[in-house]
Amino acid sequence: MEISDKLLCLFSADVSDDGDRYVVEVPRREIETGSIEPGETYRVALISSDVEATTETDEDNVPSEPQPPVEAGEIRYVEIEDIGKQGDGIARVERGYVIIVPGADVGERVKVEVTEVKSNFAVGEIIEEDL
Repeated sequence: MEISDKLLCLFSADVSDDGDRYVVEVPRREIETGSIEPGETYRVALISSDVEATTETDEDNVPSEPQPPVEAGEIRYVEIEDIGKQGDGIARVERGYVIIVPGADVGERVKVEVTEVKSNFAVGEIIEEDL
């Protein structure tokens, strides 16, 4: 299955019947992280939960630890929650994974490009401030 580079977020959701329409609920975290905005229109792709994610059975390809939820070059909207010992901004994303953002202050919402990814943290460069 090919996934578009324009993918903003990925989550599981139930489809509920609401009379003359059906509703797909978007998790609050997707709004809070800035992945999507209320009132905007988005294209939605639905994938059956019965579909296997992979057909590979080679156990050597299975990572022993969870992989970072970000990749180098990825663009993210984050909120700075704390300041690190070196004075850099600290943002947390999925599973509490830390993105260090030099030059950011607590409470700022910034658009960052992930420049470095390690197993337990990433570094992001601010490309747009005060969102």
